[in-house]
Amino acid sequence: MSYKKFFLVMMTILMTLSLTVGCSKSDSNEQVLRYALEAEPATLDPAKSTAIPESLVELQLFEGLTRLDAKDQPTAGVAEKWEVTPDGLTYTFYIRQNAKWSNGDSVTAADFAFAWKRALSPEFASENAYMLFPIKNSQAYNEKKLAVETVGIKVLNDHTLEVTLEKPTAYFLSLVAFHAFYPVHQKTVTANPDTWANNVTTLIGNGPFKITNWVHSGQIQFTKNDQYWDGAAVKLAKMEWPISDSQSTRLSLIENKQVDMMVEPPVVEHDRLNKEGLLKISPYLGTYYYVFNTQKAPFDNPKVRKALSLGINRDVLAKNVIKGGKKPAYAWVAPGLVNPATNKDFREEGGNYAIEDITLAKKLLAEAGYPGGQGLPPITILFNTGEMHKSIAEAIQEMWKQNLGVSATLTNQESKVFLESRSQGEFQVARASWVGDYADPMTFMDVFKDPSNDAKYSNPAYNHLIEQAQSTIDQKLRMQAMHDGEKVLFDDAVILPIYYTTQPFVARPYVKGYFWSVLGLADFKTAYIEK
Repeated sequence: MSYKKFFLVMMTILMTLSLTVGCSKSDSNEQVLRYALEAEPATLDPAKSTAIPESLVELQLFEGLTRLDAKDQPTAGVAEKWEVTPDGLTYTFYIRQNAKWSNGDSVTAADFAFAWKRALSPEFASENAYMLFPIKNSQAYNEKKLAVETVGIKVLNDHTLEVTLEKPTAYFLSLVAFHAFYPVHQKTVTANPDTWANNVTTLIGNGPFKITNWVHSGQIQFTKNDQYWDGAAVKLAKMEWPISDSQSTRLSLIENKQVDMMVEPPVVEHDRLNKEGLLKISPYLGTYYYVFNTQKAPFDNPKVRKALSLGINRDVLAKNVIKGGKKPAYAWVAPGLVNPATNKDFREEGGNYAIEDITLAKKLLAEAGYPGGQGLPPITILFNTGEMHKSIAEAIQEMWKQNLGVSATLTNQESKVFLESRSQGEFQVARASWVGDYADPMTFMDVFKDPSNDAKYSNPAYNHLIEQAQSTIDQKLRMQAMHDGEKVLFDDAVILPIYYTTQPFVARPYVKGYFWSVLGLADFKTAYIEK
């Protein structure tokens, strides 16, 4: 970002704050929550969004058939109840009679059917389409092998939706709480297919809040949605969310009493904030990693990928650079998921797959034709703008240089451009993170199942193991298949895991009633300001 552009963005933020966020909690008796959002949403279309900031905003604006509770278990959302056939293949959801859109229209089964088929449409090309693949014939439709009429989504009447699955999916009720399963207002989306999700006047939702103003890269403002079916549970009258990808700026807003909450304060401030009682650490089911583009030199050679993974010190990174209670990562699936067949943590029983061995790393580089790093094509580490991402990239850059003689340059992009670069494969090695969408190891394992993944990776052996795990209800068999698949992923050195995530955040003590999901989202439906 140029200096001039940065200056203009900061002026927008400061002007917006002075007009709308300037008063502190003590200045007003209104139930207003001020949250510093960490990035400008690239889109608020639930079928298109892929990053946490988008998902966080959408959680306040939309609601699926189910909604996750404080323990990340699915509870009744737009669907007041459901029935499941004994074979686990057919779900019948009964939609609340009083479920409304923010414009007063009724939420219907047809809205869900439209939204899900839209996300699955091959022409729409949603990166979230795979999340709906448990539905019968959905993947075949997405791959242009079957017609949309064959997909197992059937509207029985305005308030009854029947869903047939390919195979029993134990976590399906958790899946339908995910943003790709949110309904969308069919009439509005059809009339404004390319712009509806970025315009306040057409951004019609069915959740506890609605957007009233959006100054792009500046601030988002919400009010309570008076049409929401569970409005009695919503205590906040308004929310005001200034936007900044700068951790320091967000912390300044907290300390100047211009906002009440923020995520990821600068690590150098953690000790001080902890002493002041402001720092909180929430569990977070995620892994921060670097992804290799397996189709671009020199990373089309697995020996090079393995060497660079072997040549860093994750413990040093976690303790000295990352902090925040983060743990070094030596595998893909994050801790915190129980294997129901053994009642043990999936990560603990699977053990580690990544190791650190500089001698072996040098040997592999030499075998790949690059002794001491000599002759390697130029390497660039790509990351999205943010102090933490930059600090990690600089540390890894230095480790590769000191340990392996490998030079790398750094390139940062603002989040929207960065996500596009990754999805288009316009990188060699890039910063990435994955947060589970539901509480099962499959939420990690199917990420690399087909070549549409960021790594452009495809291995029939890996795909077979994941399909095996997806096609059985025998938990012992499916968990073992996922353990075996994870080993294949690391034999192929597709990723360089760095740390397992936690969610450090700062919150004023008067903010109550919210909860932070291990899936990385804060739900403010029942939040309130204690007077």
